[in-house]
Amino acid sequence: MAGAGRKVAVAAVQFACTDTVADNVAAAERLIREAHKKGANIILIQELFEGHYFCQAQRMDFFGRAKPYKENPTIMRMQKLAKELDVVIPVSFFEEAGNAHYNSVAIIDADGTDLGLYRKSHIPDGPGYQEKFYFNPGDTGFK
Repeated sequence: MAGAGRKVAVAAVQFACTDTVADNVAAAERLIREAHKKGANIILIQELFEGHYFCQAQRMDFFGRAKPYKENPTIMRMQKLAKELDVVIPVSFFEEAGNAHYNSVAIIDADGTDLGLYRKSHIPDGPGYQEKFYFNPGDTGFK
């Protein structure tokens, strides 16, 4: 039958972050579960949800928040959750890749598979947005 297909429901979740990664990841998981119960099958968590939005000031110590893409504990946890709930979860994170740092997102499919990485290309800079201090422009191209 033409036009028949899978129904897609998208949800975006947002919450007040703390400075504790474990608390923020737990809050994201709770909200993902709530969105899933309401029928969402693609669930977007806010950008850089592992902590407070840190890009408002230029501080070298904030580079300590960056983590590599591979073996990233938050991404691995979201892979398990995506598989358990059969939902797609884009996971935003502060990536460290060698000497470069990116504002990145890993796309986790509903079976828990990591579909790949996107590194944000447009990096804003201005009052309240000091992102160019922290992030290199992405090198993955638009996917």
